[in-house]
Amino acid sequence: MHDPQAAIRRVYAYVAYRVGEGADAEDITSATIERALRYRETFDARRGEPNAWLIGIARRCIAEHVENRPLVTDHVPDAAAQGELASESASRLDLRRAVASLGDRERELVALRYGADLTARQIGELLEMKTNAVEVALHRALQALRGALEGVERRQTAGEGERSLRTVEE
Repeated sequence: MHDPQAAIRRVYAYVAYRVGEGADAEDITSATIERALRYRETFDARRGEPNAWLIGIARRCIAEHVENRPLVTDHVPDAAAQGELASESASRLDLRRAVASLGDRERELVALRYGADLTARQIGELLEMKTNAVEVALHRALQALRGALEGVERRQTAGEGERSLRTVEE
């Protein structure tokens, strides 16, 4: 591996995409790298690239984390965020809902492509799929995601129109 820092950043990006940024993503990334170092002699370059191997380990670490995750509490951070908090939060929530509307396979493909920044060929090696099948599945997943986001936008626009009508009627 030529640049271990780049590999760690890629693993973190994928993990953060799947579980959110912060301590959990850092812990899972650390566990991934620790496992990779412990089992480095099992890496077989004929079966794929090192980055795909690391992401495969990260997928297993994420699955273990999700299985062992404690219940979430209602904790609100004390510090205010910078920028247009309302619109940025709404956009993130819309995107999160749209991604959640995808099936498990589509969510995983999107996470591998855009969270881990893997190529279609690398994803194919990791998931034991043909590159063309990965490209087609990603295209369909992105179409579904676009449709879900457009649906959210239409509902928001319709809701604004209804609010405007109610204001005029009052």
